[in-house]
Order: sequence, then C-alpha cells, then structure tokens
Amino acid sequence: MSLFVRMLPGPLVKVFARPYVAGASLEEALAVVDKGLEKKLFSTLDLLWEDIHRQEEVDVVVEVYHRMIAACAERPQETRPTVSLKPSSYTTRPLNRGEGMDAAGSREAILAFSEEARQKGVGLTIDMEDHHWTEWTLRLLEELWAGGGYHVGAVLQTRLERTRDDLARIPPEARVRLVIGIYNESPQIATTDKAEMKRRMLDYAGILLKKGCFVEFATHDEPVIRRFLEEIVPETGVDASRFEVQMLYGVPRGKIQQQLVRGELGGVGPVRVRLYVPFATDWSLATAYCKRRLLENPQMASAVLKNLGHALLGKK
Repeated sequence: MSLFVRMLPGPLVKVFARPYVAGASLEEALAVVDKGLEKKLFSTLDLLWEDIHRQEEVDVVVEVYHRMIAACAERPQETRPTVSLKPSSYTTRPLNRGEGMDAAGSREAILAFSEEARQKGVGLTIDMEDHHWTEWTLRLLEELWAGGGYHVGAVLQTRLERTRDDLARIPPEARVRLVIGIYNESPQIATTDKAEMKRRMLDYAGILLKKGCFVEFATHDEPVIRRFLEEIVPETGVDASRFEVQMLYGVPRGKIQQQLVRGELGGVGPVRVRLYVPFATDWSLATAYCKRRLLENPQMASAVLKNLGHALLGKK
C-alpha cells in the first residue's frame, strides 16, 4: 500500500485531496471559514508546507503566517478563526531530520507570531508533530505562558506513553487540543492499540477539564464523542463553555456537527464545533501533505485505492 501511495502522480492525488484542502491561497481558505460560519462552525487555519530545506522557503512561510494572523484579526472577535502553528515549518533544521538538528529559527518565529497575535487578539495553537518535537514544544509552551502568552494553546497525542505525565505540565486554563495522533511511532514510546488511544482520550479529557483547561476534543468518532459528553463532562461538572469538539475539514460528519451545534447530542446543550482547515499556497504543497496523510493512515489509503478502481471501471 505504501508503494502505491508513493507512486501516485500529483494530479491524481489532487483529485482525492481537493475535498480535504480548503484551497491554494489564504483567500480561498477564508472563504471556507465564512462558509462554515453559515452552519455555525468555527475554524482554525493550518498552512500546508512540509519538508523545508531552504531559508527562502522559511521566509515565505513566516510571511504567510503573519498574513494569516492579520486576516484573522480583521474578523469579529466572537467568530474569529484561530491559527495553528507547525514548528518544523520555520526552520531548515527540523528535529525530526536526524542527529545535529536543533530547530534553529523556529522558536524565534513562534515568539514573534505569539506577540503579534497577542496584540491583535488572535488565538494560536502550537501543533504537536512527531515525538522528536514533544519536549521542545512543551518547553516552548511553558515559556510562552510564563511570559503572559495565555492566548497560545497546545496539542497532546494520546498514543504517546509520555502524555499522561505531560498532563501535569499543561498550565491550568490553557487550551489543549486532545488528539489520538497521526504519526506512526515506535511501540517503545507509543501504544499501537486504537481502543487504548480512545480510552486515554476520554481519561485525559477528564483530567484536563478538572484542572481548569479548555479542552478541544478532536475526533470524528461519534461513540467517543457521545461518551465524552455523556460521561466525562457530567463527571467533571463543567458546562459547554469549557470545551469544544474539533474535526478535520472535508471529513463527512455534517450530521454529527449539526447535532452538536443544535444541542441534540450528549444532553449537555449546544456544543461549539471547530473545523481544522488546511490550505496551501500551491497545490503541489497540498498533494505532498495528502500523500503523507495517506501513508500514515492505511485505511484512508485503502479507500482511495477502492475509489480509484471504481473510477477506472466507470462504477459509482
């Protein structure tokens, strides 16, 4: 399956990627944000740009992120998108590239984004990449909060064995996007049991809510969402102002999203739903992202292969 994904030509990947990518410009992404608001869905913006090797690329990415923050700041406060930051996008020396890499430039870029976003009233979230970045990211979060960067949130991955201990490091009242995680990690540092990942997600959500954090419960799994709303939320005694459910743009969960928005799921009243909205500045960058997602999600790759077969055979 991995060989099949790697050999897929870019134009073909684009066909399957299009529903999951908000466009090839910031303007197209903001149009998707506006369309979501018509359905009372909030958004967080994510720029797709991976495998950076040249400083010129870093400079372009940093400039786009400043534009993203400025564009979000122009929106009404009550519906303003947040911006997701990817540390490996701001350096030519990413930690996951091997020995000797030190992420030079990434910390400085995020500190600059944080200050601009603080002044303009825009929420930021530092995405959690693979395990090479975990300690680096948590230390940066601690540094930002120590300096008053309360508008910056973090992401925790339930598959990693270290995450239970990392819960204690999250500042009370911080925003935390809680996810299973998409990176294939070694069994020595992460569980490979999906059921266990979901159980931890519920468990950790409860711990964070009791701690006073704002939980961004990121999953498309309806039974897990129901358990979160019907078991974890009542147990912690919080109301719907202390959490939201997040989903990826393009994943067909419209019915569940609207049930949550209308307060028809879980018995806790209306629940805020936020879409994670990825976009690119060029479709070649978007297809690279989608290939990675396919490689990291064999089930998704199998579905693409099945759909491709149907298309070639003229089936619906």
